[in-house]
Amino acid sequence: MNKKIIITILTLALLSLSLVGCMTLNHQVGQGATGNDIQTVRAWYVLFGLIPINDVDTHTMAGGAENYEIISQTTFIDALISSFTGAVTVSCQSVTVKK
Repeated sequence: MNKKIIITILTLALLSLSLVGCMTLNHQVGQGATGNDIQTVRAWYVLFGLIPINDVDTHTMAGGAENYEIISQTTFIDALISSFTGAVTVSCQSVTVKK
């Protein structure tokens, strides 16, 4: 391959990785988290987030607690995984429940 084409491809790959936003959504249930009990699960999606592959049940993760916090975020690791699986339109997101 031509050196110019390789540099262009690498530049576009780095640019696409730098444009990935690490977003976070916080949901407080009841009074919110009162302890340090944390459970994290990775949610998988097809078609760049349109169709969920696995079922992440935050109520079950909370274990019957009345006060907890749900944090859904795209971490750096999620973005890194999605950069490889994105070619087949699969992406992931971390879901954490704090009790």
